[in-house]
Amino acid sequence: MAIVSIDGISLEISIALVDELEVGDCVLVHVGYALAKIDPVEAERTLELLQELGSAGERPS
Repeated sequence: MAIVSIDGISLEISIALVDELEVGDCVLVHVGYALAKIDPVEAERTLELLQELGSAGERPS
């Protein structure tokens, strides 16, 4: 098990499906499981895109 933080929200996830993780690694998380270790640059790009999508839904039409 591990604690992950996404945009200031922390939660406990299972890391049983991913080998050789270290503190500070970025992982793809789905329904409480780490599915894969990912590149930190790709993780940052993905978070930025998700934030853009979230803010796009908040704009008045």
